[in-house]
Amino acid sequence: MAPGLGLALGLSAGMVQSQTILPDPVAGVEGEMGTQAGLDAWIQDFRPRALAAGIPAATFDAALRGVEFNAKVVERDRNQNEFSKTIWDYLDTAVSEDRVTLGLQALDRHRALLDRIEAQYGVEKEVLAAVWGLESAYGTYRGDLPVLGSLATLAYEGRRASFFEAELLAALKIVQGGHVDRFAGSWAGASGHTQFMPSSWEKFAVDFDGDGKRNLWGDEPADALASTANYLRHWGWTKGQPWGVEVKLSDGFDYDQTTERVVKPVADWQAMGVRTILGADLPDHGPGSILLPGGHRGAAFLIWPNFQVIEKYNTADAYVVAIGSLSDRLRGGPPIQSTWPRDLRALTLDERRELQDRLTRAGFDAGGVDGRMGPKTVAAVKAFQKARGLVPDGYPSLEVLTLLR
Repeated sequence: MAPGLGLALGLSAGMVQSQTILPDPVAGVEGEMGTQAGLDAWIQDFRPRALAAGIPAATFDAALRGVEFNAKVVERDRNQNEFSKTIWDYLDTAVSEDRVTLGLQALDRHRALLDRIEAQYGVEKEVLAAVWGLESAYGTYRGDLPVLGSLATLAYEGRRASFFEAELLAALKIVQGGHVDRFAGSWAGASGHTQFMPSSWEKFAVDFDGDGKRNLWGDEPADALASTANYLRHWGWTKGQPWGVEVKLSDGFDYDQTTERVVKPVADWQAMGVRTILGADLPDHGPGSILLPGGHRGAAFLIWPNFQVIEKYNTADAYVVAIGSLSDRLRGGPPIQSTWPRDLRALTLDERRELQDRLTRAGFDAGGVDGRMGPKTVAAVKAFQKARGLVPDGYPSLEVLTLLR
């Protein structure tokens, strides 16, 4: 997913969105999603705002002529896949042996390029390759939906109108500058080898190959990979600091401490009995947090600030763990050792909303009823679990919902 889009879409902890949907433009779809006629009217209403923002009339008219309303894009935005998959189901695909093998091959093919990017931007080549691998399968699938159509559909639909309208303006500037020939991407308007949103192209894209263009869309990945490194560096990437390390918690560990909001020196975690998954002393890369993306029955990780840098690309814990784990594998490290509670399933959207509603009515402020398992909902789950004598890991399970009914 594109840099910054995860935050805008409100991704839930521990679950993550797939990259694209198959194109299925639908004209004249009736109902609350919108219609082709409605989109056409919205485009005419948007035109003066775009021109006032500096888009030439000729560019606007040519770029948006014949843009089709895509009901599938709206459906995908409202029912994002990150909420329907558990972290273990996602990781099974995101860090599969095939993806690791293809990543090692990509590293070999582009080692000289990636070494130069790493030297200039200070972001490890394995991390860049991991982002590339998750976002476009190392450039083999960059999305095939018209970017302008997706953004126009989402801006018109209105659930996040201001965000997608701003992205549409940024996309029109890319078209105006002649930077891309075939502007295709994912359902949300992300495009290129590493799936940048148009606004991220404006701010962070670089011309690494020196051809005068910041080209994230062609077959050569140099500009896209360097732009990704530039993005991560901007948000504070620290070379040599791990994203995290898999750990084993001691018997009697205080699970109230398992949140990104609790940051302690490594020596403190060590004193609490935390060790690496193999039982060794913890590496000290500065203060960190303990994260349980699959609850107390799943893997535990000691994470450092580079974890939060990857979150700038996509806020879902599962995505960050996938990038981190895949980069570790590409560096020759082992897969995640712990088992996952595969008997559990992810809550549906309706169930997540019910969970938030019931938590709030029971006196545990979930921060609203929107179906997104953000920090306030996790804290509410923790408080409820603690009140019921359960392990307060904050995991929004069916068990918690059932106890609230």
